[in-house]
Amino acid sequence: MEFERLAIKDVILCKPTVHKDERGYFVETFRQDLLDNFLGFKINFVQDNESLSSFGVLRGLHYQLPPFAQSKLVRVIEGEVLDIAVDIRKNSPTFGSFTGVMLNSENKHQLFIPRGFAHGFAVLSKTAVFAYKVDNYYSKECDRGLFYDDFGINWGLDKAKRILSSKDLNWPNFSQAKELFEFEINYYA
Repeated sequence: MEFERLAIKDVILCKPTVHKDERGYFVETFRQDLLDNFLGFKINFVQDNESLSSFGVLRGLHYQLPPFAQSKLVRVIEGEVLDIAVDIRKNSPTFGSFTGVMLNSENKHQLFIPRGFAHGFAVLSKTAVFAYKVDNYYSKECDRGLFYDDFGINWGLDKAKRILSSKDLNWPNFSQAKELFEFEINYYA
């Protein structure tokens, strides 16, 4: 497994080794010790989630407030998505910036998104099965989001083809919500 820091250094691209032959493939999708070693701290994932979405579905930008903030390790089992992380840590030098990668069933790449980031993805294939680990449980009371189209992100989809939930269409924009962010940059210390 290789790890690569993205433009926002706390967001990590994880590149597992894929072993292919005439029978198919084998991939080790998660190694606790390797990720902990690279991060420099122990992460404790407590829940796995999976979703199925059709072409054009855009989910996000979601986050949870402390004490239920979540780090995520996300991957695509089938299909392709553009995956985006937005830094909402108020004392971060990259506050309000975003980074993203293409995740798909061919490259098997994964993205580690730490606490203090809003997260979203757009489905660019006919369907996508999206899976992720989180290090904190879901909390309806702490569930939040930001308006998906507020950062100049090129989602890879024409606006007319974007499919969003009513909840995702009605999140506040960044300027309305940023005073509410309770994330500090050293949230693992």
